[in-house]
Amino acid sequence: MPKPLSLPFDPIARAEELWHRRWGPVPSMGAITSIMRAQQILLAEVDAVVKPYGLTFARYEALVLLTFSQAGELPMSKIGERLMVHPTSVTNTVDRLVRSGLVDKRPNPNDGRGTLASITDKGREVVEAASQDLMAMDFGLGVYDEEECAEIFAMLRPLRVAARDFEEK
Repeated sequence: MPKPLSLPFDPIARAEELWHRRWGPVPSMGAITSIMRAQQILLAEVDAVVKPYGLTFARYEALVLLTFSQAGELPMSKIGERLMVHPTSVTNTVDRLVRSGLVDKRPNPNDGRGTLASITDKGREVVEAASQDLMAMDFGLGVYDEEECAEIFAMLRPLRVAARDFEEK
């Protein structure tokens, strides 16, 4: 699909200006709109990189998570918890990875009702290759240097803490 033509103006800045005229200054409106647009741009870029591997970024994240686990496997409930997604999303993601031969599923011997997902050798090869490609394009953040990336991380952290994403220590 061809990339749309660039607008001759910043539509988010224009929206912020119009918002200001109608309802007064609300800097958070421009900020959230910019964050949401940046998320769309980044997701499209990283999805394009992992697509040749038969992945979406969500499936890639699940593979990385399994790669980081000590045994290369995790309960489905843990995957959802760590990726912060609904159990149905985890099931869909893992089932697609199973169909692709990148993950196996089996009953969890420590939990009669649970299921373990484990990365296959093919899954390890795919996640390694996709990771190399993503790192080569700086996960879409190549316009920022290392210090700016750290600033972005630090700037968004309080929002994540306030949302109770994790317990701050």
